[in-house]
Amino acid sequence: MTSAEIRNSFLKFFEERGHTVVPSSSVVPYDDPTLLFTNAGMNQFKDVFLETGKRSYKRAVDTQKCIRVSGKHNDLEEVGRDTYHHTFFEMLGNWSFGDYYKKEAIAWAWELLTKVWGLPKERLWATVYKDDDDAEQLWKTVTDINPSHLLRFGEKDNFWEMGETGPCGPCSEIHLDRTADGTATASMVNAGLPELMEIWNLVFIQYNRDGSGKLTPLPAKHVDTGMGFERVCAVLQNKTSNYDTDVFTPIIKKISEISKKPYTATSPSAIGNPQSEIDVAKRVIADHVRTLTFAIGDGALPSNEGRGYVLRRILRRAARFARNLEMREPFIYQLVPTLVESMSYIFPEINEKQEHIQRVIKGEEEGFGATLDNGLKVFEEVVKKVESLKSKVISGEDAFKLYDTFGFPLDLTQLMAEEKQLKVDIEKFEVLMEEQKRRARVAGKSKSVPGILEFMNKDLPHEAIEFVGYDQLEIEAQISSIAENFLILNRTPFYAESGGQVGDIGELATQSGNLLITDTIKKNNIIAHKYEGSVGDIGWSVKAKVNSRRRLSIERNHTATHLVHEALRRVLGEHLHQQGSLVDDRHLRFDFNHFEKVTPEQLNAIEEIVNEKIQQSVNVVALNEPKDWVSVEEAKKRWPNVKMFFGEKYGDRVRVVEADPAFSVELCGGTHVKNTSEIGFFKFRAEGSVASGVRRIEAVTAEGALELLKIRDQDLKDRITSAQAQINQVSNLMADLKRSSGLNVAVSAENLDAVSRKLESFTNVVTVPNKSDRTLGSFFEKQHSSEHELESLILHVAEVRKLLEKELGKFRLKSIGGNIDQLVATAVAVNGFKLVSAKISATTMDELKSIGDTLRVKMKSGVGVLASVIDNKVALVCVVTDDLVASKKAEAGKIVGAVAKLLGGGGGGRPHLATAGGKDVAKLDEVLAQTKSIVESFAK
Repeated sequence: MTSAEIRNSFLKFFEERGHTVVPSSSVVPYDDPTLLFTNAGMNQFKDVFLETGKRSYKRAVDTQKCIRVSGKHNDLEEVGRDTYHHTFFEMLGNWSFGDYYKKEAIAWAWELLTKVWGLPKERLWATVYKDDDDAEQLWKTVTDINPSHLLRFGEKDNFWEMGETGPCGPCSEIHLDRTADGTATASMVNAGLPELMEIWNLVFIQYNRDGSGKLTPLPAKHVDTGMGFERVCAVLQNKTSNYDTDVFTPIIKKISEISKKPYTATSPSAIGNPQSEIDVAKRVIADHVRTLTFAIGDGALPSNEGRGYVLRRILRRAARFARNLEMREPFIYQLVPTLVESMSYIFPEINEKQEHIQRVIKGEEEGFGATLDNGLKVFEEVVKKVESLKSKVISGEDAFKLYDTFGFPLDLTQLMAEEKQLKVDIEKFEVLMEEQKRRARVAGKSKSVPGILEFMNKDLPHEAIEFVGYDQLEIEAQISSIAENFLILNRTPFYAESGGQVGDIGELATQSGNLLITDTIKKNNIIAHKYEGSVGDIGWSVKAKVNSRRRLSIERNHTATHLVHEALRRVLGEHLHQQGSLVDDRHLRFDFNHFEKVTPEQLNAIEEIVNEKIQQSVNVVALNEPKDWVSVEEAKKRWPNVKMFFGEKYGDRVRVVEADPAFSVELCGGTHVKNTSEIGFFKFRAEGSVASGVRRIEAVTAEGALELLKIRDQDLKDRITSAQAQINQVSNLMADLKRSSGLNVAVSAENLDAVSRKLESFTNVVTVPNKSDRTLGSFFEKQHSSEHELESLILHVAEVRKLLEKELGKFRLKSIGGNIDQLVATAVAVNGFKLVSAKISATTMDELKSIGDTLRVKMKSGVGVLASVIDNKVALVCVVTDDLVASKKAEAGKIVGAVAKLLGGGGGGRPHLATAGGKDVAKLDEVLAQTKSIVESFAK
């Protein structure tokens, strides 16, 4: 059977038994902040087990994308070293939500394995939890397993839990004897031996574990099974290694083609033992590119924290193993198409995001490549130092240096150390890491609020602060707690900073006067107000009033953030996810994953989409009342396009904000306008990169857009003034040329006057309105049109000036020609040749060089050093005749450089002509007087 056939037969088996086939959930669990990655098939059903969510079905079956690289479920070090551990894998699973239980789960598992897939019964072993008498009895009654192959184990092996907290329960594992002659013994079960390998785990979920470790029975009992897809493929394809199945062979074949190094298929006798460096490297890379592809395809990005750091570790580990294949140029990204070809039929998202995935991986490979090679050199130096000390341990300081300077994750350093039969002082490394984190926390603290809030929370141990500010900005309340310059109210209209939105400000009216509220912050359910003024006592009644004008500006920007998020996705691609945001009363900032600069055309398209939604006057509907909030699962069911973000700690019930349900729906606790028309107008003011693969846009609305318009208007006027000055300078040049030469030039005075009149007309093109509204767009369009036309005129004026300067230069050269003979006549003798050194009048360096060339021809044999003051700086040119260059008696570059140095400048050039510049105009005459001695020092 092929891997596709195995996958399909599993799904079909349970579908025929009343199970609904459901798609895999994202490997990035955006709706579960307790997990970095989806690590089990049951993650998407966690709310069902906790009875905070429901499904339309009682039985389900699927194949779930999983990543296990951190925490309890961490197989990273085994990956590639053995033949059956992976960081990314598929988990085949079937579930019962309060429907069937242990009997059916055990019976169907036995039927699929022995009757459908034909595994020999005598090679199967089963385990149950030490206290699970029911499961043991069912194995004996509903299957014909050999009773001696049924064993009991404790919590470590047969009690399953998703994490530190959450649904859990006893489990029953099925193991397969893979010894050559089928003679596995009971002592080999759960011993971590590949000869007796676990292939299926039947979990009977009946408890919930809380933060204190206490187990509480769930209202209903559930079944959650998980079978490692890659392992069962190896079994059914009669392979001794997962990497020899058609799940991995296409990728490994591609690696072999690119690296031009063959792969030796693993033999049964080698299972579990280290293979050659080449084989291990290929297995590691094949595994890791799967993890990277599926994680990035689901919206994750390599970074320096959280799940992003896990991905960066994985990629850097793969890059290190690529060096074992002598691959120093980025190539891991080239494996993605092969993976897409073989797996996109079941996981279409990797096909849709293929280009994005490749760009991300390639960018990371390029960024780490040079650093990796430098770090490897440093590592080798560290190894030599350790060996010279006759030690077997790499110090924590050296490991930390590799991490901090070269980006080597600790596990990468450990991996390389093991290859040298060395260990790493992990304890010292972790001490240094904690010190760095502590420094970062101290540096990043702008408010010492957590401690204050914890102190204040002692007064309110059981009370959460009621926030009523979605609909009310002025209320009566009571002071509940006071500490330093913070106070707590029993209820508040002030929004506390969270989710990127800044905290409210305003005032409190008390019986002794008014207090200013300058910020609002929170921790957990406690909201604290920073105040200025003389506060009263706990229990005082106050009137709390939010600064409504500022709040409205914040709401405009927050709703605009939702609109621009969707507009960005529609223009740039659905791979795009929010990476951070800031919303205040002046502007909005939005960070998102994207590996290319956003073009002006794309920015214009995004602006048009947002402003169109503003013009449409769309009602913004928010579930403001907590009683109307829904579970995350219900939100996903009612709004299939709902956006949610990792990092937001969603509770059991969430608030939904929609601005046209077909356009923008997000889980959000922030405040918003009631209708998009209140935003007025939206305009970008900046776009750029903030990190590898992360872009940032900044934008303004309403008053902010008006202010931006005024700033740009003033800038346009300043540029018009500057252009007019250029016109005046050109006019003066023209008059100077006519006065000096009487020549007619290519630009008439009438043409120049027309340009000047056009510039004057710009002053009144843009009239900034007195208030912001949705008509601001037309003003920005006029301004943009004016800027474009002004640019054309400025270029025209520059061309006219260049032409006039050229004409004037020609005349000046002609008029100076007669004076050059006089300069030659005043030359002094130096070592048998002539030296001309003089200050002359030139307007450009090109003009000065032309005069120098004429001087060089007329001298026949000699050196010339000419200087002019241009734009308040000294311009120098040195020329040397061909005979002196040929005899190497003098070089223009050396001479002019020495002269310029005395004037606080520098320069150089070719032997026969060189230019330089100087800053000290006042010393020019004095330095020119020293030219003879300078030339003599070079012409010997």
